[in-house]
Amino acid sequence: MSWSQTLRTAWSAVHSHALRSTLTILGILIGIAAVILTVGLGLGSQQEVSAQISSLGSNLLIVSPGSTTSSAGIRGGFGSSSTLTRSDAEALASSVNAPDIAAVAAEKSTSLEIDYGDTNWTTTVTGTTSSWLDVRSRSLEYGTFITDEQETNQAAVIVLGSDTATELFGTTNVVGQVVTISDIDFTVIGVLESEGSSSSTSLDDMAVVPLSTASNTLVGGTTRNAVSTIYLQAASSGQLSAAYQEAETLLLNLHSITSADSADFSIASQESLVATATSVAKTLTVLLTGIAGLSLLVGGIGVMNIMLVSVTERTREIGLRKALGAPPWAIRRQFLAEATILGLAGGILGAALGIVAARSLPSLLDSTIVVYLPAVIGSVVVAMVIGLIFGVYPATRAARLAPIDALRSE
Repeated sequence: MSWSQTLRTAWSAVHSHALRSTLTILGILIGIAAVILTVGLGLGSQQEVSAQISSLGSNLLIVSPGSTTSSAGIRGGFGSSSTLTRSDAEALASSVNAPDIAAVAAEKSTSLEIDYGDTNWTTTVTGTTSSWLDVRSRSLEYGTFITDEQETNQAAVIVLGSDTATELFGTTNVVGQVVTISDIDFTVIGVLESEGSSSSTSLDDMAVVPLSTASNTLVGGTTRNAVSTIYLQAASSGQLSAAYQEAETLLLNLHSITSADSADFSIASQESLVATATSVAKTLTVLLTGIAGLSLLVGGIGVMNIMLVSVTERTREIGLRKALGAPPWAIRRQFLAEATILGLAGGILGAALGIVAARSLPSLLDSTIVVYLPAVIGSVVVAMVIGLIFGVYPATRAARLAPIDALRSE
């Protein structure tokens, strides 16, 4: 029997039991679609995390203060201390001290109430310098950003996030309006372009004022010269590691610390953040894919069950073919072809369902699902292999039937 005759016979056998074959295919179909969707969700989450981290700025290093320790010995988390100062930021901005650092932006943030007439809104007020806009890769929707002159003169000017402007004024076109913070009037000179949210924090709910104004007018006190974060922009992605080393060495010298293990600050890079987030996403993807793969195993068992039933039902047919001279390999090949057709059909239909779901579900789930072509092709191949593997035993059983036993089975 030729391959074409084998395939035609196998297709005829599958088609003659349409309902049974459909239910068998359904088990593989669901498993394949689940695998494609879980892989797509994992890759989509990796892309979202990378995009959110990249939105912080290009070639970015984030320097945070160390932790505090209370008199009772209770240690605060990173950033709870006031170990970074404006002097540190100015030293890091020097091309002599750190030639691989292109720009520096120090931040001093606090939560304050902003008033406009009878409307008020509490948000994060950030004091910073003119370089902040470029270092953080932000842009303006309206107006201008803080200038060096305004920072030097402690000007009472403010740039609002789009959400903050909307909450106070009902619109974002508010340049020239006056708001009040701690009984001080601030003129709105700009509104930031919307950036969405990062994790659970809105990047659009904030207000930016000159660093000198925040330090001396809004905050004051003994920590007026302290900053909450220093953002460093490396000259290029290739110089990020060198910029990291320069920043660490310079700050250790400025703080008179001899060992990096005793540093009262921490430096995080985008690369480390992306690597950590990607590692977590990959682990979850593997776990979910493994769970989805269990349904493929169930589908394979279904194929074996149906093929065993088929062998039992067609015992006389097998005996007749053997009596007419059909060799065992021809019988085995026919049943393997039937099992492979079931697996291939389930794989193709499952891949189609997975792709359709990946295109339609993001709008409902508000998440990204990536259609990963290697996963689609691999799933179809795996489905066909599953049909082949789980069809081996039934096919072998059929091939071993003795003609006389098969013919007298009824």
